[in-house]
Amino acid sequence: MADPLLDVQHLTVAFEGTRSTVTAVDAVTFQIAPGETLGLVGESGSGKSVTAFAILRLLQPPGRVAAGRIMFEGRDLLALPERDMRRIRGARISLIFQEPMTALNPVMRVGDQIAEALTVHGRAGAREARKRAVELLNAVHIPDAARRARDYPHQLSGGMRQRVTIAIALACHPALVIADEPTTALDVTIQAQVLDLLRELRAQYNLALLLITHDFGVIAEMADRVAVMHRGALVEQGPVRQILRAPVHDYTRSLLAAVPGARTGPPFPQ
Repeated sequence: MADPLLDVQHLTVAFEGTRSTVTAVDAVTFQIAPGETLGLVGESGSGKSVTAFAILRLLQPPGRVAAGRIMFEGRDLLALPERDMRRIRGARISLIFQEPMTALNPVMRVGDQIAEALTVHGRAGAREARKRAVELLNAVHIPDAARRARDYPHQLSGGMRQRVTIAIALACHPALVIADEPTTALDVTIQAQVLDLLRELRAQYNLALLLITHDFGVIAEMADRVAVMHRGALVEQGPVRQILRAPVHDYTRSLLAAVPGARTGPPFPQ
């Protein structure tokens, strides 16, 4: 891949205990090109979210990056001072959380939370940020956006709250969005709407997307390439159609077998 936007090389994350060290992410290597969607798939506990937090340097002790390199837009994120890293988080790399109710401030109006993302990164003054917040709510298809901007998170449905977190993530026009199980907490109908929205916004803003999920059905629908994670390591990666047609690793086959109606081999679309 020529000039990847994100280049993760041999990333290893360890959690230090009093008696032992657990390796949660083991020498993981992958790249994401500008405008590309990479699906990171695996069961709960496989190390997917830990990988995301390591990229953003949001690991909490006793977790630490033990080895590796994370290059983003030509800069090694692991070597940056924290002050520079804060300029990247939320501005150049954004995160969409799995559970919007815990990601949003319950005592702050949703419009103010979107506006804050703009003012913190110096993208707009207070008045302009409030106007942009309404525009972003419109962009994520929240009806009556001007009124809804004055609502608190508990006044919105789960699907609308997730749309607010997407609006916050997109506020500063990031180059890369990390979506950590963005539909898990939603019912099936709302899941489909959120995935349609992500697909639309990806095209509109030319976003690169790291889509973290345990659901190969979501990967098949959304991703250009897929990386399969098992017990902290990447066991297989490649173009989605190639992996769907001819998975090599037994773990990949087991994930595909768990998708209702899924089949591997030649019957998948060419």
